[in-house]
Amino acid sequence: MDFRAFHPPLRTLMGPGPSDVPPRILEALGRPTIGHLDPAFIELMDDVKRLLQYLMQTENALTMPISAPGSAGMEACFVNLVEPGDKVIVCQNGVFGGRMKENVERCGGVAVMVQDPWGSAIDPQKLEDALLANPDAKVVAFVHAETSTGAQSDAATLAELARRHDCLTIVDTVTSLGGTPVRVDEWQLDAVYSGTQKCLSCVPGIAPVTFSERAQHRIKNRTHKVQSWFLDMNLIMGYWGQGAKRAYHHTAPVNAMYALHEACLMVHEEGLENAWARHRRNHVALRAGLEAMGIAFIVDEAHRLPQLNAVRIPDGVDDAAVRRRLLQEHHLEIGAGLGDLAGKVWRIGLMGYSSRIENITGCLGALDGVLADMGAPVAAGAALPAAEKVLAAA
Repeated sequence: MDFRAFHPPLRTLMGPGPSDVPPRILEALGRPTIGHLDPAFIELMDDVKRLLQYLMQTENALTMPISAPGSAGMEACFVNLVEPGDKVIVCQNGVFGGRMKENVERCGGVAVMVQDPWGSAIDPQKLEDALLANPDAKVVAFVHAETSTGAQSDAATLAELARRHDCLTIVDTVTSLGGTPVRVDEWQLDAVYSGTQKCLSCVPGIAPVTFSERAQHRIKNRTHKVQSWFLDMNLIMGYWGQGAKRAYHHTAPVNAMYALHEACLMVHEEGLENAWARHRRNHVALRAGLEAMGIAFIVDEAHRLPQLNAVRIPDGVDDAAVRRRLLQEHHLEIGAGLGDLAGKVWRIGLMGYSSRIENITGCLGALDGVLADMGAPVAAGAALPAAEKVLAAA
């Protein structure tokens, strides 16, 4: 067999993740590897923790990156807070609420589902009704920014309802962190997880998490061992705690942590509120172009994520054929629909470094050209002028 070095093609990533990784972060990834207990690396760990506290707007001492993807961040929250027999109210309005249910059940818990239509935000009244019907519930779990639909729910209101009924909250912010406000302390969220490959534009494979004091108290007073050794916060905190003395737990992905540090530093330099504003401003320009073509969003404007735009595929258009041509002819990746929305929507990401003006105009131009060539029922040539008008006024 003839093996050779792998050189990936250069793509523009405008799907649901990963997003484009800027050269500055790629350079950080290639710096010399040192030991995961090296004093210099310990200093970097402390910096990463403080930067994550800034990004998540929290003072929680138990804030750290899990050495695994966002899905492991999800699992870390559930295995630490859910014990066998615990009742957990899970709000589902897309794919990732369903994954929360899976986690509850694998922990031996009982999932009480609150269902909302895909593309809608979670209805607080439905959650309150479920809490009243299940006074023995211990946790409320919900997705702040549903990656499968582009819908954002009101985390502050949902968390307040949970507290009123003495429930902890587990919150998915994988797609929201760095792109729209996530205010862990102000909203009094208890266990929050995210990912690095979305609005932070870092390489995939790391999951920032944070736990409130209430959540830490629950973890320390469990009656059953955490079912995952690797994700047991009681053990991990010995490695990610403050100070130079660290207890060996696992070999951290050292170079990936360099990349995360650089990614967080870039957001800090831009300013968190400026990053939120950039995502919103660029979304408005993309929206203008798509709507001028006649392409509609599936989420109402009040609950629409600026960094993940889920739009309806025009009638008679071959979803896979369009995405294939965009990739092959324009080196542009956009996302397909998941679950109930498969074949019905495209998910166009404007996350992190991908949220740039040249990406907006490039995507609109490519999509316009491919759809016009395929005879799709769109207003050919209308997208770019509409977007440019918005950009010129910004």
